Amino acid sequence: MRGLVLQQVVLRLEGRMLFPPLSLQVAPGQVTALMGPSGCGKSSLLAWLCGTLDPALTGQGRASLDGADLTALPPERRRLGILFQDDLLFPHLSVGGNLGFGLRGLPRAERRARIAAALAEAEMPGFAERDPASLSGGQRARVALLRVLLAGPRALLLDEPFGRLDAALRGRFRRFVLDHAAARGLPVLLVTHDAADAEAAGGPVLRLG
Repeated sequence: MRGLVLQQVVLRLEGRMLFPPLSLQVAPGQVTALMGPSGCGKSSLLAWLCGTLDPALTGQGRASLDGADLTALPPERRRLGILFQDDLLFPHLSVGGNLGFGLRGLPRAERRARIAAALAEAEMPGFAERDPASLSGGQRARVALLRVLLAGPRALLLDEPFGRLDAALRGRFRRFVLDHAAARGLPVLLVTHDAADAEAAGGPVLRLG
C-alpha cells in the first residue's frame, strides 16, 4: 500500500490514553492535518513515527510507509523528514554546511551541485557560504526545509513549522513547503493549531483530544 498508513495507534502516559486509537492513510502527495488542544499527543505522535518518543510515553499500533513496517526499523532508516517550529539550523555550519548534512555520503562535487540547485530553487543563489545567523526568519525557514528535502525523505512530518512566522510570511512559506512536498509526491502529516494551515493543505483534517 502506497503512502503513510497508521493502524490502531495509541499513545499512553502513565497508563492514560492521550487519544482514542487512531487509524489513517496519507496518500503520496496528500496532506492530512492533525488539530487539537495542546497536550493531546499531536507532536508525540510524530515523535513515535520517527522512533524518538519520550521514554515517559508508550506507543502501540502499526505504522507503514509504502508497505514497509516503520516500527520494525531503527530511526535512522525510517527516512521520515520532520520540520519543527524552530528551524534548528546548526550555528557552527554555513548555510551550505547545513544543507549538506544529509548528503555526506556523496562526492563533494555532487554535494555542491545539489546544494547550489536547492538554493537557486529557493531564490537564495549564492547563499552557501553565509552564516545562518545572518539570515532572515523566512530564509532560515527555507534552509531548514531544503535540508530536510535534500536528505531524500519518503514522507514529510510538519510540527507547527509556520507558527513563529508573521502572517504574510507564514502564507508564503506554507505554500513553499506544500508545493515542494506535492512536487515530490510525499505524503505529509501536518500538526497545527491554525485552521488556515489546515485549509491551505487541502486534505483531510483529524482532531485529536
